[in-house]
Amino acid sequence: MANPVTNVSKLKIDDNINLCLTKNFVDNPKAAVIIVHGLCEHAGRYDYVVSRLNDFGYSVYRFDNRGHGLSDGARGHIEDYNIFINDTDKIVEVAKSEQSGIPLFTLGHSMGGFITAFYGMKYPGIFAGQIFCGAALTLNPSIKSFDYNAMPIVSIPNTFAKLICRDPQVVKAFKQDTLVLKEFTAKLYGEVRIKGARHLMDSVKAYKYPCLILHGGGDLMVDPNSSRYFYGNISSTDKQLKIYDGLYHEILNEPEKDTVIEDINFWIKARI
Repeated sequence: MANPVTNVSKLKIDDNINLCLTKNFVDNPKAAVIIVHGLCEHAGRYDYVVSRLNDFGYSVYRFDNRGHGLSDGARGHIEDYNIFINDTDKIVEVAKSEQSGIPLFTLGHSMGGFITAFYGMKYPGIFAGQIFCGAALTLNPSIKSFDYNAMPIVSIPNTFAKLICRDPQVVKAFKQDTLVLKEFTAKLYGEVRIKGARHLMDSVKAYKYPCLILHGGGDLMVDPNSSRYFYGNISSTDKQLKIYDGLYHEILNEPEKDTVIEDINFWIKARI
């Protein structure tokens, strides 16, 4: 296959926020995949995943959520979780216009999985399928009474590094990455992990997309039961759940990542 063409640009959103959008295109793509990253990280951390998806013949779109990476916005802060959904819609519109005639998929990790699921409920009939990796899809009972509106701009430190992956090199790179946020606000956390999660759980029956739900069995950041709950309560007739024994939160960075990526490819191939 010819070398992929990479294009990095800024996409201006309605409120004059610029989102950093990276496109990795292949010749004659079989499908296109939109990647939605997780809390505190950025799209650049998916270089290896993108290279593999390109090898399989898929063009890829990925972007930094607002307040993350090279996108505009208050660092690690959001006033309303719906803003993430609306931003994603702008990226999807670009992909739809540029990839007309081929199947479109989304792949969401962690908080990106939450965004992906909510988008899927709000906008049916767009994608050939959605993929979830370590997705934050349910309310965490330990924080359900957390009054984040009483201290919206209080900072919560990013202490995730040792929990993301069993590969020490990945952990080291995460700690040294200047684009990885060192903190985020209570408002962002509450909007996504409390308010948004409650709404997602209340509306979960409305979700109908074909979906592949993947989770690490050793995930200490997002309980694997989050994925089990989503699988058990959505209305999708085409759905698959796989829990990888012992893998940590970032299954796409674990030593077994190639197995996970091959599983994703196998699932996509069956739906194009």
